[in-house]
Amino acid sequence: MKAKSAEFVISAAEPSRFPRATLPEIAFAGRSNVGKSSLLNTLVGVSGLARTSRTPGRTRLLNWFRVVPPRGPAMHFVDLPGYGYARVPHDMRASWRPLIESYLGDRQVLRGLVVLVDARRGAEDEERELLEWLHEVKVPPLVVVTKADKLPKNKRKPAAILVQRELGLDRAPILFSALDSEGIVPLWRAILQHVNADEPEP
Repeated sequence: MKAKSAEFVISAAEPSRFPRATLPEIAFAGRSNVGKSSLLNTLVGVSGLARTSRTPGRTRLLNWFRVVPPRGPAMHFVDLPGYGYARVPHDMRASWRPLIESYLGDRQVLRGLVVLVDARRGAEDEERELLEWLHEVKVPPLVVVTKADKLPKNKRKPAAILVQRELGLDRAPILFSALDSEGIVPLWRAILQHVNADEPEP
C-alpha cells in the first residue's frame, strides 16, 4: 500500500511563508533520529522524497508534500523539524518552538499529528508534553513506534504496550518498520480516518 503520487511543494521557516490552506494536512513530528524521513519515504513509496539532513536536528523548516493517497483525494503531508537532539544548541531548539506552535495551534486544515517514538527508547517527557499540548489545541495525535525491526519480534508488541502506558493512550500505537514495511497498511488506514473525520465544531 503506497501513495498514487507524492511531490515536494514548499519549505517554510516562518508562518507568513506557509502555503495556502487548500488541502487537508497530516503532520509528522519526532526526534531527529527517530526515522521520520524513512517513514515518510516508505509510506508514499518514493525514495528520497523526504531527505535526511547530514547533521540531524539542524533542519528548521516545515516541509510540505502533496500526496495522493491509495484512495481518496489529495492531501498534504507536513514534515516538522525534529526535536530532542542533544547536539543542537538550546537557543536553536527554543527558536523552533514558536514556529511549530504557530502551525499546530492555528492551522485550520490540520487533521492530525503523527507522533513518532523510537521502539528502543520509548516515550520521554517531550513526547508526553507534546501530547498534552495537542489535547489543549484539539489536534488528534496518531502515535507510531518506529524502528520495530531493531527489536526481536517477541519484544515488539511489549514495546508498543509500554509506549501506550507511558503516554496514557486508549490503544496501542502502530508498530512501524521502514526496513520490512511493517505497519504501512494500518498507518495509511489511520491517516485516512483522520483526514475523513468530521471537522470539529469551532
